[in-house]
Amino acid sequence: MASVGLGRGLATPLLAINFALYLVAAILAGWALNRNFDAAINRGEGAVGNNVTQGFFLPVALIACMVGLASVLAGLHHMRVFRSESLAAAAATSLIAWLLVLLAMGLACKQIHTGGNRPRRLKVVEAFIIILALFELLYLLSLHLGFGRAGSHHGAGTGIGMGGVGHGHGHGHGSHDPSIPAHNHEHHVDYGRHTDMKIPVGHVHNPAHPTTV
Repeated sequence: MASVGLGRGLATPLLAINFALYLVAAILAGWALNRNFDAAINRGEGAVGNNVTQGFFLPVALIACMVGLASVLAGLHHMRVFRSESLAAAAATSLIAWLLVLLAMGLACKQIHTGGNRPRRLKVVEAFIIILALFELLYLLSLHLGFGRAGSHHGAGTGIGMGGVGHGHGHGHGSHDPSIPAHNHEHHVDYGRHTDMKIPVGHVHNPAHPTTV
């Protein structure tokens, strides 16, 4: 239970941090992509970045930010209901977002290595993408720390219900004590466990000794 509380306590602030980072990175990446679109038709102040920026980094960064925001929304829903079904959705979207952020981080590193016209806003996008690769991984690990609580809570409810039905069925139809004969309306068929139980005549037919009318 301590690890479950730790996982839930870590996931909540990580959701807030990831939401802020994804939102700012998406806004700045959208600004840079819009500026490059305007530069392609001879409008605006000119393109930013290099060949990696215009063709690869900005589109992948925007997609990663959108999927990351979706993982934040799924995580908020999971923190509210905290069940195994919501955990599956939150963990799946977080894993996809983390893989996309890793791809964007690799392109950001290539862009930094290549150089070119990189204004301050574009450098902020690069830094946020690299930071998000770590924070998204931490959030994904914190979700798996809470897996035991969410899964056991759902399973415990099902198990108790099944046990309760079985317990009530046993008390309603008779006792398993060999000294107490079974009722006439019951058919106790148990192979190997209650061999000393007295079974009323006519309940189990022996093929070797057919009954005559």
